[in-house]
Amino acid sequence: MLTEYAFWLLSFIAVFSGIAVIISKNPVYSVLYLIMTFFSIAGHYFLMNAQFLAAVHIIVYAGAIMVLFLYVIMMLNLNNIETEKRHNIIKLLAVSAAGLLLLVLSGAVQKADEIAVSGKVGAAGMVENLGIALYRNYLLPFELASVLFLAAMVGAVYLSKKNLNETQSA
Repeated sequence: MLTEYAFWLLSFIAVFSGIAVIISKNPVYSVLYLIMTFFSIAGHYFLMNAQFLAAVHIIVYAGAIMVLFLYVIMMLNLNNIETEKRHNIIKLLAVSAAGLLLLVLSGAVQKADEIAVSGKVGAAGMVENLGIALYRNYLLPFELASVLFLAAMVGAVYLSKKNLNETQSA
């Protein structure tokens, strides 16, 4: 009974802070809301008896990546830069990237359902099972996600420096 209430509370926090990430106008507040979302998802991992996964989630995402994003946002001082009108090709690329992400996630969910039905799932919190699943079965998506994070950060720095150079020369 208590776990059900904890689940609904964590779900509400995750959805609320996820929506706040999207509608927040200040990029620093968006990163802070995203950190709150990551902590609520880590709470879900605790409810699933995956303590190791929750600890790694907090250390890696909320502790390292989000602090790095926050540092980059503060360093670039995005509040003073006016956003230029985006071209249609950028919008098309963004929609196609989102569609590809949806396709990959739906395939992963379908595969997870097949594994759960077949009974091949070990204890979710065991490090050995997590390592085998991550580095044997899902190595390519794991590495592609890290390259995607790197490309997004390099692109953000490039675009902000380009805008800074244009505003300084004008």
